[in-house]
Formats: sequence, structure tokens, C-alpha cells
Amino acid sequence: MAESARWVDVLDPDQAQLDEALPRKLADRVVERILEPHTHEDEPRPTLESHGEYVFGVFVVAVDEPKNDRIYYQEINVVVTRDLVLTVRKTPPDGKPFDPEEIREACEQPKAPGMIAYHVVDTVAERYLDLIDDLNDEIDELEDNVDEWPAAKVRTRMSHLRHDMLRIRRTVAPTRDAVRRVVDDRIELEGYDLFPPEIDVHFSDVYDKLLRATEGLELSRDLLGGVRDYAQSKVSIDQNEVMKRLTAIASLLLVPTFIVGVYGQNFRHHFPELNWQYGYLWSWGLILATTVGQLWYFRRKRWI
Repeated sequence: MAESARWVDVLDPDQAQLDEALPRKLADRVVERILEPHTHEDEPRPTLESHGEYVFGVFVVAVDEPKNDRIYYQEINVVVTRDLVLTVRKTPPDGKPFDPEEIREACEQPKAPGMIAYHVVDTVAERYLDLIDDLNDEIDELEDNVDEWPAAKVRTRMSHLRHDMLRIRRTVAPTRDAVRRVVDDRIELEGYDLFPPEIDVHFSDVYDKLLRATEGLELSRDLLGGVRDYAQSKVSIDQNEVMKRLTAIASLLLVPTFIVGVYGQNFRHHFPELNWQYGYLWSWGLILATTVGQLWYFRRKRWI
């Protein structure tokens, strides 16, 4: 039976807090990575790697804030030994740190270190599945309001969603690859079976969840593409409606201009109505009759 391990969670530690939480000597590169503050300018690449007597992992979780139309990222580092699992959470510059409550509830009873690591990674995978659902809700909201929102707002929202999905994909893919290394038995501790078959099965479930998140992200991209196509077709339809109205206005002015041009020619003897007592009223009546006739026709065709 696998040995039980302690789980220790720290938030934004300094060197002294890190040494107290994990007395074991870590590689300088790992310590530097753990103590480095979290920034959005240089998002770390999720990974899980062996270092002999311990395993070090970096995971990133994207968090959606629909009310603010933005996504920010939480970072959590993991150090796994045969008797201790350390999670280091970092506070984002513009958001809340990773909430470990789900992990805490799952690890209330003593568990093997590999099982604690599973609960950490499984929580990350679940957060991505929830994130995909939130993205789809935002896309549905955008689709419902394409006809109501200004075109500039629609374009801006589509652009933000597209860039958000690209960044999310850059974190989901390496997270899935890191879990795949466990499933393929490429993550080991010296002299200790960290991920025995009964734990490998759980990591396979996590891998499936991350695959579903990747497929869901592809579906979200297709949904956003459909909204973009609809918005572009709406713009074309609106332009056609404007052209119809402009054409109708031009036609309304064209016939009166033609009539005035005809009677404005200097051929007095060839226009008997010019000598007619009601010739002036006749020309106005002709103009009004043709204008009203065009208005009736255009209204019947729903052009104006």
C-alpha cells in the first residue's frame, strides 16, 4: 500500500517560507521558478518533470470574468516527494489566486503523494471544463445581441474572445501533455513508485477531461466563427438596404428632373402646352403624379 503524505499549501512565499514548508534542497532553477512573481507578460508554460527525489510541476488556470469581459490567469506550482506535496499559489496582478478548497476537501483523509497530485491536476482540468462552458455562454450572449449592439462593440468583443481562446489553447495543450507523461510512466521518483497503476487510472481520467476541454475549445472557436459570419452578412444586408433607399431617393428625383429638363428646352413653338393657360399647373401635376406613383411602387416592394 502506498505511503501517506502531507499536503502543504502556501501563498506567495518568500525564501524563508519556502525553506520552512519544504526543507528538501531544490534545484536553483526550480526555486527561482517558484519564487518568481506571477505576471501576464510572461505566462509560464505548464509542465511536469522529474528531478530525482522530487517532481516539480507548473500549472496555469484561466479564469473568466463575464461581467468585465476579460480572462486572467492563476498559477500554481507543485512539488511532490514521497512524504510531502507542496502547492505554491501565486496572486495574479489583477485577480484572485487559485482557490484550493476543492483540493482541501478531497485530501481531508491521508492519501498517497501521487493521489494528492492527482487531485491538484484534476481540479485544474475541471476548471478548464467550467471555463469552456463560460466561453460558450459569452458567445451565445454575443450572438443574441448582434442585431442590438453597435457594430464596433460586436467586432471588439469577437476580437477579445478570439485572442482569449488562443491563449487558453496555449495553456490547455501543454497541461494535457504534462498529464500524458504520467499516463505514459515517464514521471518517476528515485526508489519510489509515485504513480502506481491505481493512480495512473485517475490520471487517465484527467487526460480525458483535458481532451474534452481541447475539443470544447475547438467547438467554441467554430461557434465564434459562426457569429462572425452572421455579423458580416448582417453588415452586407444593411448596406444593401441603404443602397435600396439611396436608389429610391435618386429615382424620385430623376423623373422630376427629366420633366423640368424637357420643358426647359428653348423650342417654344414645339411645346403647345407652353402657350396653354394651365401649362404650368400641368407640369406640376405631372411631377407630383410620377413622384406619388414611384413612392407607391417602392413602398409596395418594401424598399423604403
